[in-house]
Amino acid sequence: QVVLVESGGGVVQPGGSLRLSCAASGLTARDYTMGWLRQARAKEREFVAAIAETGRSTYYSDDVKGRFTVSRENSNNTLYLQMDDLKPEDTAVYYCAITVVHYYSGGFPHISDFHAWGQGTHVTVSK
Repeated sequence: QVVLVESGGGVVQPGGSLRLSCAASGLTARDYTMGWLRQARAKEREFVAAIAETGRSTYYSDDVKGRFTVSRENSNNTLYLQMDDLKPEDTAVYYCAITVVHYYSGGFPHISDFHAWGQGTHVTVSK
C-alpha cells in the first residue's frame, strides 16, 4: 500500500515560513505526479501545488503562487513544500498526495485527480 507521511507543520506568525516534507513509501516516486492539498476547518480540501514526475514542471493554485515552492527528491521518495510569506488564510491541514495523471499537453491539476491517505500536518498562521 501507499503510505504518505507529512511533517513540518507548526504555528507561525504572518510573513513567516515553514517547510513541509512528505515521506512516501509503497511507490516509486518517479511514476507519479506528487502534490499538496489542504483543508481548512469547515471547508473542503483544495489543491495547493504539484510537481511532475520529472520535477521539471510545477503547478500552483492562484492563492499560493509566488509564495510557495514545491520540489521533490525521487531518490528517497520525498516531497517538499517551502511556504514563505505565510498568511492567516493559509491555516489548514496540509496533505501530501499523488496522481498518475500527466499534464504534459495542457490541463491543470484538480483535487479529484489525487489520492491522499496521510493524516496531514497542521499549519497555523496567526499573530
